[in-house]
Amino acid sequence: MTADATPALVEEREPAAGPRVRKGSSYPRYLAGKVAGAAVSLLAVLVTSFFLFRLIPGDPVKTMTGGRQVSAEQLAAYRREFGLDLPLWRQFTDYCGKALTGDFGTSYQFRSPVVDKITEALPNTLLLTGTAFVLYTALGIFLGTRSAWRRGTVGDRFNTGLALTLYSIPSFWLGLLLIIVLSVGIGPLPGMFPTGGMESGGKEGFAYVADVAHHLVLPVVTLVAVEYGQTLLVTRSALLDEMGSDYLTTARAKGLRDDLVRRRHAVPNALLPTVTLIFINLGRTVAGVILVETVFSWPGLGGLFYQALSVPDLPLVQGLFFVFAAAVIVMNTLADLVYPLLDPRVAR
Repeated sequence: MTADATPALVEEREPAAGPRVRKGSSYPRYLAGKVAGAAVSLLAVLVTSFFLFRLIPGDPVKTMTGGRQVSAEQLAAYRREFGLDLPLWRQFTDYCGKALTGDFGTSYQFRSPVVDKITEALPNTLLLTGTAFVLYTALGIFLGTRSAWRRGTVGDRFNTGLALTLYSIPSFWLGLLLIIVLSVGIGPLPGMFPTGGMESGGKEGFAYVADVAHHLVLPVVTLVAVEYGQTLLVTRSALLDEMGSDYLTTARAKGLRDDLVRRRHAVPNALLPTVTLIFINLGRTVAGVILVETVFSWPGLGGLFYQALSVPDLPLVQGLFFVFAAAVIVMNTLADLVYPLLDPRVAR
């Protein structure tokens, strides 16, 4: 690529508009295919969630009685109440028919609709995962960009080494370690943060917000520490590939500052795979928060799933499993739909 062929890439005036999907292109067909694939995947998850958790040993009706002496007639009445006396095929058809209308049944242990329990816990999970997602995405892109532009330096080696180490650590283990060090305290270091929960209770207004933020610190730090490394490594790799392009060499030869070359030309093009990763991580974070919420007793979907699984509360487990899987599928589909808008060649 010659300097004459790339004047728009190095122009310091108005930046060129991003790539657009041409009118009459194959994007509608691409869109329909992705949406249809997502619908099939959601249907497969619905079927899988019904049969998978029925492999769990134990009788949920007996578990609900809490070990009390209950007559056979009472157990039979419980089974009739929750439809467990019906043949498996009948339970399956009833479950699928109701689930398609948004009804996942009634929780065995809470005696309330599953949708109500999910709606009640969802804001708490979104608060935790949303805060962590914004922080680890911004941190990963920032450090990944700096590491790529200064590759081979001490800072680059430190950043990539630390990212790989933290990414390989199980989130529940890191969470327990933070509780021991920063909540319980170790040696001369006193405990500074709550060991779990979302609030201390009895507070209102700004004091309540500050209390929730105080409880939020350790679970957010755990998620950020474990998740930011992937974004860093993908951003770094993509930017390293981009830095060898001819148009960047031409931009430098034109006299543009190194910082301007990186910010205006290299980073936007290198962020294409990172954008896809951002959508995927958003869905995966919602589904993967189970262990962190359980360790920190955070009253969200993850903690609710663990509590339902211990019974087992089949309707609640099935509903939560569908929500977790749907989050991943929907975000993956959104990534597939956005990517052609950034690079029209994908939809061809």
